[in-house]
Amino acid sequence: MSNPIVVKIGGSTLGSHDTTIEDVVTLQKKGKCLVVVHGGGKIITECLYKQNVVSQFVRGERITDRPSLDVVAAVLAGLVNKEIVAAINSGGGRAVGISGVDGGLIEGKIREPEMGYTGIVTGVNKAILETLFDAYYVPVVAPVGFNSLEMKLGATKMLNINADVVAGEIAAALGAERLIFLTDVAGVLDRSGKLLPRLTSSEAESMIASGAAFGGMIPKLNACLRALSGNGTASIIDGRKPHALLNDMEGKGEGTIINK
Repeated sequence: MSNPIVVKIGGSTLGSHDTTIEDVVTLQKKGKCLVVVHGGGKIITECLYKQNVVSQFVRGERITDRPSLDVVAAVLAGLVNKEIVAAINSGGGRAVGISGVDGGLIEGKIREPEMGYTGIVTGVNKAILETLFDAYYVPVVAPVGFNSLEMKLGATKMLNINADVVAGEIAAALGAERLIFLTDVAGVLDRSGKLLPRLTSSEAESMIASGAAFGGMIPKLNACLRALSGNGTASIIDGRKPHALLNDMEGKGEGTIINK
């Protein structure tokens, strides 16, 4: 079995991921061992709006109160996850959809009280992923974590965890060959808006520290740094381009590659 490849599909690219699904199936048929992690923030916001639940954010991240958590779990582990799984299977691949709760895959804890049920990862139990690999399935992971530290009777055991963080932690736990972020931007840009085709881990750290990287790029770069704790490679590419995933795997991608 080849070293795993972790692919993170951004919520903003879910509506244009047709070639991504095709690429996943192609790579699986070539014998590549894949994990797909997905987001879905845009759809969550739309569903909350329909239920008259106003989304609140702190420093750009959603506050997950109990009504929001119910919608997060239903959308991520239900609708979005199963649409991706159905697309892979109907395209000739073999996929199984799970969340971080299943098999205790993603253990976490509440990050800070003001964020509600928004969590951070404390551990990855990779056994369920390895079982699916052995059976030649692609695990498709929804970023809902298991609150392993909350033992009070009646308390929720689920957490909403940033999908970028989940992808990085899974890549680190598996010693992944590659972590690939499919986003709605060209890659990592400098302060003038110019694409940076290559970064070292130290350069990525400097961009975060200096504020040159901001917003949603920060968790992506941090996740890449986590993945690089092994001997892997990370990349951040524009998932809206046709066959972006396959091109990146074949060394023909146009985004940003991050190495040690």
